[in-house]
Amino acid sequence: MNSLIKIIEKFKDKKILVLGDVMLDKYIWGNVSRISPEAPVQIVNVVKEEYVPGGASNVAANIAELGAKVWMAGVVGNDETRDKLIKGMAKKRINSNYLISDPEKRTILKVRIFGGKQQLLRFDYEKKGDIHTDTEEKILNAVKEIIKDIDAVIVSDYAKGTITRELMEALKELCKKNSILLIVDPKPEHKEYYKNVTLITPNVSEAKKMAGLSEDDKENVESVGKSLLAELNSNVLVTRGEKGMSLFEKNGKILNIPTYAKQVYNIIGAGDTSVAALTLALVSGANLEESAIIANHAAGITVGKVGTSTVSIEELKESIENA
Repeated sequence: MNSLIKIIEKFKDKKILVLGDVMLDKYIWGNVSRISPEAPVQIVNVVKEEYVPGGASNVAANIAELGAKVWMAGVVGNDETRDKLIKGMAKKRINSNYLISDPEKRTILKVRIFGGKQQLLRFDYEKKGDIHTDTEEKILNAVKEIIKDIDAVIVSDYAKGTITRELMEALKELCKKNSILLIVDPKPEHKEYYKNVTLITPNVSEAKKMAGLSEDDKENVESVGKSLLAELNSNVLVTRGEKGMSLFEKNGKILNIPTYAKQVYNIIGAGDTSVAALTLALVSGANLEESAIIANHAAGITVGKVGTSTVSIEELKESIENA
């Protein structure tokens, strides 16, 4: 365990670029004690509202919370939601200089309503559709500007339009040319985009869909992971919720890691925390197995919290020391 702690202590010297679908998460917290007389619905007595960076920007928030420097590249609209998102990113110590404003887009907003610790409802405000080629070019120029100063690129793909085939191909070439790790938190519909990246981190549902199976299919995770590794020529880490993680390496090694979560309240942002910790571990000298174990600890902490959350260095160290 001492070796894992030494790896974590190197996080503070690392620099990461996150590229993907940024969004703002709004949380409405309240108490529920009665049913509306107007309709059979719960009445939430609102006690607090909160805005935090979500989606790809939650990956960036996790990296910053773990002590590293982080830059966020993505697309926003010219709206009030963008302003709140940038303000929230500043509070989290995320550099937002590479956010591209597109007047034809709206900044994605997700509103979640909680009664106590129970999520009751969610509203999504978004305008779907791939970004234009000129926006792609602006993002690539941003990557080119910073590529020599960073240790890794994380692509956080929520399939909202930021990540296109052309952008991924250019990004893979840039990372290969500069010997930069390229880690992808994927979406099944973009599977073909991820060939030859360093590593992909689908959850078990996404992994099955990427392997051409339905979510209810009983195919075991081992065969799914092997199939994706062979097809994409990328290392694969499948996150499996309460069952932990399964790592499939190009050298043929397979590792199943049990979860370290003590209690699961919700899974919002668990994948974001996982890919952030995994990437920082890799660029800090850890091998894939060590990185997956560290990521699993981080995810185990996140699911024990309510709402979009991050993990601190101190929490991560404590989890590893107590394992």
